[in-house]
Amino acid sequence: MQDKDAIIAQLTRRVETLLKRIEQLEDEVARLKKDSNNSAKPPSSDIVKPRQSVRKTASKKRKRGGQPGHEKHTRKPFASHEVDHEVEYELTAQEAAGLIALDEWHIVQQVTLPKKLYLVTEHRARKYFDPGTGGIIITPLPDGVKKGGLLGADTTSLAAFMKGGCHMSFSTIQQFFKEVFRLDVSRGMLNKATQKVSASLKPAYQQLAERLPNEAYLGIDETGHKDNGAKYWTWCFQSPDYSLFHIDQSRGSQVLFDMLGQEYEGIIGCDFWGAYRKFTRLTHATVQYCMAHLIREIRFVAEHTNRQLARWGNQLLDRLRALFKTLHRSDELTDAGFARQMCRIKEDFLKQIRRPPDHKLAKTLARRFKDQAAETYFRFLTDPAVEPTNNDTEREIRHTVIDRRITQGTRGNAGMRWCERMWTTIATCKKQDRNVFEFLHDSLLANWTGKTHPAFL
Repeated sequence: MQDKDAIIAQLTRRVETLLKRIEQLEDEVARLKKDSNNSAKPPSSDIVKPRQSVRKTASKKRKRGGQPGHEKHTRKPFASHEVDHEVEYELTAQEAAGLIALDEWHIVQQVTLPKKLYLVTEHRARKYFDPGTGGIIITPLPDGVKKGGLLGADTTSLAAFMKGGCHMSFSTIQQFFKEVFRLDVSRGMLNKATQKVSASLKPAYQQLAERLPNEAYLGIDETGHKDNGAKYWTWCFQSPDYSLFHIDQSRGSQVLFDMLGQEYEGIIGCDFWGAYRKFTRLTHATVQYCMAHLIREIRFVAEHTNRQLARWGNQLLDRLRALFKTLHRSDELTDAGFARQMCRIKEDFLKQIRRPPDHKLAKTLARRFKDQAAETYFRFLTDPAVEPTNNDTEREIRHTVIDRRITQGTRGNAGMRWCERMWTTIATCKKQDRNVFEFLHDSLLANWTGKTHPAFL
């Protein structure tokens, strides 16, 4: 009898060990399946893109280009005052015999480049001899000429635009100037040009930085940055009127305290990263956690090999699908009907997520929705100014990610400040429907001549 009990006890321990091992392997399999669709990982980290599971049938496949019934879009012709040169073509007298010439023309407008794409201005400052001192006095040059050097304001701004707006390296810009402009410019000179523009953008950038603590709503996100191979972080602070980028060595909450201050009382839209949780816990700020990040985390749970966990995750996804389906139909519903349906779906979701299966992933996710903590995900239901996701901020940060992958980062403080100011200028001008090149040019001229700098606000 003792032998039988001992065998049973031994087998029980063996089963418990195997069950734990199975759970570990399930978690490992789930971790290996993580990608940008079911986690916060960026799309660039996906090793293999899954094929589309649903193939389009031949009957549904449409041809490329304009579709039947779509309005045709053509470019608006140049106005008469924009045309620099006219060339008229007529039939010869023999070809036009028997025809009546009309005062009408078939017009084709063509844009060409002049043979020489730049002007060279030689600024001559007369020298004077002073018999009293025996010295030479040179007539002062204008500030814009003296500070510009070889490259004027427009060519300096062009080099900066190509570097910051077009993700071009100094070698590529150098090649462009040589092959297209037929102008030899060293990479060192191009670097100096970008730093001149960077200095001219400083006042506009500082104005936005000082405005940040007063914003009622900010979308915030961060991504990696390399400076001389060291790990830094690019932070993006996005408001309805502008976007500001800040590069810092820290990804922690101290960056938020430095940029927004201890007294910040607005709403921030962000993911569930610990820096945001700490900042909102220690300040009067409120938060709207990104629903898109939550959906990806729940999708990861729904794809788990543990059936009970996967079933729970799929039930949560069904409720979130219903929530966003109703949100997109808000124009079709009355205010009272919309509020009633969203409240019902929200309560149904909270009821489900607060009853997690016996699994650590489920319990960890469910802890976020205890008591009033649930409102950090559903604040957008009561405040129309708040977005349910942080997608807008993530879109703003794409330009910096592309730039990082092409340029491999920066090489010092001057390079990081250049990136901050240039990325801020590009994103903010886009939001305000302003011309980036013109803003760079105007800022540079103001910096050279001592005039008032253009501002974003």
